[in-house]
Amino acid sequence: MTGFGRSEISNDERKITVEMKSVNHRYCDISIKLPKKLSLYEVSIRNLLKKYISRGKVDVYVTYEDYTENTVCVKYNPNLAKEYYEYLKQMGEEFGIENDIRTTVLSRYPDVFTLEEQTIDEEKLWELVEEAVKNAAEAFVETRIVEGENLKNDIKEKLNAMTSLVDYIEERSPQIVSEYRSKLHAKVNELLQDTNVDESILLTEVTVYADKICVDEETVRLKSHIKNMINTLDESDNVGRKLDFIAQEMNREANTILSKVSDIDITNIAINLKTEIEKVREQIQNIE
Repeated sequence: MTGFGRSEISNDERKITVEMKSVNHRYCDISIKLPKKLSLYEVSIRNLLKKYISRGKVDVYVTYEDYTENTVCVKYNPNLAKEYYEYLKQMGEEFGIENDIRTTVLSRYPDVFTLEEQTIDEEKLWELVEEAVKNAAEAFVETRIVEGENLKNDIKEKLNAMTSLVDYIEERSPQIVSEYRSKLHAKVNELLQDTNVDESILLTEVTVYADKICVDEETVRLKSHIKNMINTLDESDNVGRKLDFIAQEMNREANTILSKVSDIDITNIAINLKTEIEKVREQIQNIE
């Protein structure tokens, strides 16, 4: 399902902003974009999000702002400076030249002074990141819950409409047999004219035909699947894959009805039934 969540956590030193958005997807696909300084937390963030998300293509954007002014500091290497000084002094004595060494000159030699970034408390920073991710994920889940309720109601309406279609098939099926018997009787009378028709032969033919086109088992299973899907929609656990399986079984029963019956009315109803099942299947892909 689609969803959106945003959170912003800050203190005197830094600010973390997390934004999440998702689109429909059959599986769980989480993409996380982090600044380089927070890249070490990617696995932890992914594991945390999996507690809130089990389905959907989710994009997560994390931004980081550092308010501390002294993010770097100057490091002085006295041992190296002393070595430079001793060698310069030795050079002056060896060549008999004036030793004009000053501290400003000595400070320019490589690695006497270096700039080093201050160490960040990784555990403390993770606490800030974790809080921001949790808050964004909770807001994200809330939006999906609202959409999920609307989706559930829409699917239930479609399932109720399917029940009406199955009811029509059940009512129409006996009429097909009766109509076939009447047509068969009329056709035989037309061919034989004055000869008496053997009713037992007609009865046998009608019985074979009735058994061939019987869809009682399919309609019973369809109603059972519809009821099962309605009950599953009211469950609190992750039900997406279960609903998808039920929809596949419903589609199989509708196909069987289409293959058995040649009656135009039932054929049209079965096609409408398959159309509604396919709509439900598409919506189910969005449910966790």
